[in-house]
Amino acid sequence: MTLPTFLVEDNKTIRDNLIPALEDLVGARIVGCAEGENEAALWLASHAGDWQLVVVDVFLKQGSGLGVLRTCKQRSAKQRAVVLSNYVNPDIRARCEALGADAVFDKSRELEAFFDYCNDTSRNAT
Repeated sequence: MTLPTFLVEDNKTIRDNLIPALEDLVGARIVGCAEGENEAALWLASHAGDWQLVVVDVFLKQGSGLGVLRTCKQRSAKQRAVVLSNYVNPDIRARCEALGADAVFDKSRELEAFFDYCNDTSRNAT
């Protein structure tokens, strides 16, 4: 089963590497990408049922991943919001979780755990 995934990441190099990794390692199907908070919010609002996983960076070209988390807080029980960022510390982790993030991962240290989480999400999707 494919995992419909929306990616919110402003760094083109990271997107270009993360997309094939998600497709190959997790069976993700990338349904859209955004580089900023407003763009992500518009897409999420107009495609409420089209995604199973949203992967969000904290720092974006415009706005922040925290705002994106606020946008998708009213999602279905089967949809997951995950933060994947280079800027993860205890305060950011707590803020993301308070805004509804299902998980928070550091890009530089927790990629394996991130992919494991995505695989678990994919296996539990209906």
